[in-house]
Amino acid sequence: MRKIIGIDLGTTNSSIAVFESGQPTLLVNSEGLQTTPSIIAYTPNADLLIGEPAQFQAVSNYQNTFCSVKRFIGKQYDEIAQEIPEISYNISKDSNNNIKIYCPVLKKLLTPQEILADLMRKLVKDASHCLGETITQAVIAVPVYFDHNQRLAIKEAGRIAGIEVIGLINDTAAVSLANGLDKKDDKTVLVFDLGGGHCSISLLETGSGVFEVLSYSGDTQLGGDDYTQKILDYLVEQFHQSEGINLRKDNQALQSLREAAEQAKIELSSQNEAQINLPTITTKSKKHLHLSITSDKFDALCFALNERCKALIENALQDAKVNKDDIDEVLLVGGSSRLPMIQKLVRQLLGKEPKQGGSLNDAVALGAAIKGGVFAGELKDILLLDTTSLSLGVETLGGVMTKLIPRNSIIPTKKSEIFSTAADGQTNVEILVFQGEEEFTKDNKHLGTFRLDGIPPTKKGEPQIEVTFDIDANNILNVTAKEKGTGRNVTVTLNHYDNITKPEENSHNIKSSQNIKSSGSKITGRLLVFMGLGLLTFGLITKNILFLIVGILMILAGATYQFKAG
Repeated sequence: MRKIIGIDLGTTNSSIAVFESGQPTLLVNSEGLQTTPSIIAYTPNADLLIGEPAQFQAVSNYQNTFCSVKRFIGKQYDEIAQEIPEISYNISKDSNNNIKIYCPVLKKLLTPQEILADLMRKLVKDASHCLGETITQAVIAVPVYFDHNQRLAIKEAGRIAGIEVIGLINDTAAVSLANGLDKKDDKTVLVFDLGGGHCSISLLETGSGVFEVLSYSGDTQLGGDDYTQKILDYLVEQFHQSEGINLRKDNQALQSLREAAEQAKIELSSQNEAQINLPTITTKSKKHLHLSITSDKFDALCFALNERCKALIENALQDAKVNKDDIDEVLLVGGSSRLPMIQKLVRQLLGKEPKQGGSLNDAVALGAAIKGGVFAGELKDILLLDTTSLSLGVETLGGVMTKLIPRNSIIPTKKSEIFSTAADGQTNVEILVFQGEEEFTKDNKHLGTFRLDGIPPTKKGEPQIEVTFDIDANNILNVTAKEKGTGRNVTVTLNHYDNITKPEENSHNIKSSQNIKSSGSKITGRLLVFMGLGLLTFGLITKNILFLIVGILMILAGATYQFKAG
């Protein structure tokens, strides 16, 4: 039977696991370790170093050593511009605003997905060595708030690496799978994951093999790296005050500082003060850096970051309509969740002692491996009812974000809505697709634009243009636009790398046709009924009461949707 591994492709560290003999098992890398630093380096001798070997030479080869690349994958240059001054390697953009990372020893520009492909290739090679067979397929865990483009970019990195990414799983859902695999009790669980480059929150109901996501909340620009950066900024400021030297102008010094700040952050997880000693921090002036930082000072520096974490938890509770007293279990994962200030925040906000450490340290990879086991047919009694983490919609007249699929919708899902032309004689429309929660598209993420031609030239508002959003289990979006009079249609899987067009190039907008009834509710209703019948059948076969109840509830919900849609 084929083996499908699970990969926790972390911003700071990565790990691999596989489901075999009825359990997920963590695998070791070629260095004999269960975690691989997510650092990739290219040496002057054209050697490729990944993990610890790359980490050891990061300061001396800082321009060709790439860390935290996952923060940039699937994004446009403008989205990360404010981070660039803090990065020791060179980042630029191409004519389409795509991110390019320059590697001096290779004398070429690389994309984030090309660099991460080298990391993926090593992880799969290590897994193949451990298992004694060639591995070609994987399930990869991603942050819950990774948008459509970021998810596509992860799959693209896998393709470059020669890996078939047969599934993506949200990291917090993976944690819940790993934690609840052998548990039968019904529980409401909150998962808080503070990784290197993201903060992900999920609320789930679990029990008897069913894992239902109630809500997601997250931020892909808030993670352990940001806490490390606070220490780095403090060290730079203190050194500038005492020595009059701005270390931000020295990229090699910044790389040394970043490593020292990361180590100080780790030390402050278990002690009240950390010492930072860097002899000859700057070779030009031969100055030494000897500074310290207390846990109280670190807490104060991170106040704004902690407030953002707090808001994410509150948003997840609000979206799920769950009171903190309804939560049975709180799980903390991610390296920076070990910080006392984070544990205190969660404890005070939720009124419960969070569970952390032990197997939870590896839960993301283990959960991804469980999903891999499901794909491989080794595990049949697990059901993950996942949801969308962000709303999806189109731009209509006035730059309004018209949402077709709201966040926290169960996936896979399909939704259609009728739109029309905004001008007399209009023979084409350009569909601008966005992801986000804001009222106007300018404040949301533009996923792409495509064009439907051949519309009969009639009065504005008369043509019926049916736009259908179809989201698969990996949160990947396909969009279809169809002119119902002629039957002309176009279907695309949106990918910003295609750069079909940009928002400012749009010549014809579309408008909501308020007088034409949407068929989306009927489609949602049919989908719920279909899924409910499947659960009901499975419950009857396995004599599992929970599956029977969930199936009946979904059938009733689907029938209600169809009744309301007429």
